[in-house]
Amino acid sequence: MPIEQRGVDTIPEEERTSGPRDLMSILLGSNLCLGVIVFGWLPPSFGLGLWPSVTAIVTGTLVGIAFTAPLALVSLRTATNLSTSSGAQFGVRGRLVGSVVGLLLSLGYTALTLWIGGDVMVGTLARLTGLPDSGLSRAVMYGLLAACTVVAAVFGYRLLLRMSKVLSIGMVVLLAAGFVAYAPDFTTAAPPETPYLLGSFWPTWLLATVAAGLSGPVAFITLLGDYTRYISPRRHGARKVLWATAFGLLIGLLIPQLFGTYTALAARAGLDYAGPLVEAAPLWYLLPLLAAAAAGSVGNAGLMLYSMGLDLDAIVPRATRTTATVIAAVVATAFVFFGSFEWDVQSAMTSFALVLTAIGTPWAVITLIGHVRCRGSYDADALQVFNRRSVGGIYWYRSGWNVAATASWAVGAAVGLLAVTTPFYEGPLLALTGGVDCSFVLSGLTGGLVYAALTARRGPAPAPAAAAAEEPANA
Repeated sequence: MPIEQRGVDTIPEEERTSGPRDLMSILLGSNLCLGVIVFGWLPPSFGLGLWPSVTAIVTGTLVGIAFTAPLALVSLRTATNLSTSSGAQFGVRGRLVGSVVGLLLSLGYTALTLWIGGDVMVGTLARLTGLPDSGLSRAVMYGLLAACTVVAAVFGYRLLLRMSKVLSIGMVVLLAAGFVAYAPDFTTAAPPETPYLLGSFWPTWLLATVAAGLSGPVAFITLLGDYTRYISPRRHGARKVLWATAFGLLIGLLIPQLFGTYTALAARAGLDYAGPLVEAAPLWYLLPLLAAAAAGSVGNAGLMLYSMGLDLDAIVPRATRTTATVIAAVVATAFVFFGSFEWDVQSAMTSFALVLTAIGTPWAVITLIGHVRCRGSYDADALQVFNRRSVGGIYWYRSGWNVAATASWAVGAAVGLLAVTTPFYEGPLLALTGGVDCSFVLSGLTGGLVYAALTARRGPAPAPAAAAAEEPANA
């Protein structure tokens, strides 16, 4: 299979051969991994039992899908990734906001997947072979997983799609076996010595809804376009693509996350997940658990790393996608080493999910508002001005930046960060919300309202035919 040569350029119509089924396969197969499963552990680690954990995850996931899935339609029309597509709203240089947001999201989830996958693999091999469960063993395992992930990401979309189709079947079988394996120890009560993280039920439940449920779909706000850009709107309608996205996210996220809740309760996993998960596994399930940790981690981290390569390629147009992917892998692996030896998993996951949700939500809201306003009509060629190191086009705005959109995102993100609560930091606006983390709602509403107010008097976006002349960047 040849290495994919496409970066963030426009995908030609003849190469847009994927369909809604491929989209569902990639969303299902890539998410059936420990990097997503571990988010199901968060509610029990916060002190919630079975049903509060389930309702928090389901509620957050449904809300997140309703908000995130429509973003898939943007790249369906532009034939490029979402960060580049956002240039229609932010400007061809202002779309770097989306590239940075996407890079941070993918970086965090790649590191988390390698971290959890490596820990489970080391723990499993320790029980099977007597491998020392040491820092050196973990470092070697992180490196091996990262190397395999780089190979998958460098080969690109077609290989990742094939891997996802295989994983969507194989991982379902492995998780079904895991359901049987942990059944004798299952309990509906929260793990021992895990009081409500925020002191009482409702604030803790809302935190779990955002950190465990909502963060899953939000992780895809910049990723969905990586897949839908390969779907042709001439062959597949927007409604089918939208429903395929929603269904793929729903099944692809709920199955692993609820499995994570189930195994966390069975293993009595309080402040740690990987260790108790391995210790509670019966001997016959160790090999399936090892296979799930290895294959699932490479599949999920491969997709995230692929997206990171695209976002870094968008930030540094001179870099090839392959070079950008390798650089992103090195940075992600460095984050794994630092996080594994310096932070505890619960605090790192919670802080990462809440902060990036607050930062990414206003960008997504502004992009969706722009998509509705232009009725899905884009000048695909004008979106590529920055990548060609040129100037001009209908999305040039002011020196390549739409000040109104960029300022609206900055205000929304700032409000979100002021309203967030994490184990490391609590925003001052929590005093106004009764200590409840409303950062997702406040950041999205603020960013959207400010953008709508600043652009209220403007007419509809110019039609693609009205594109301004393009000039070389040194003109």
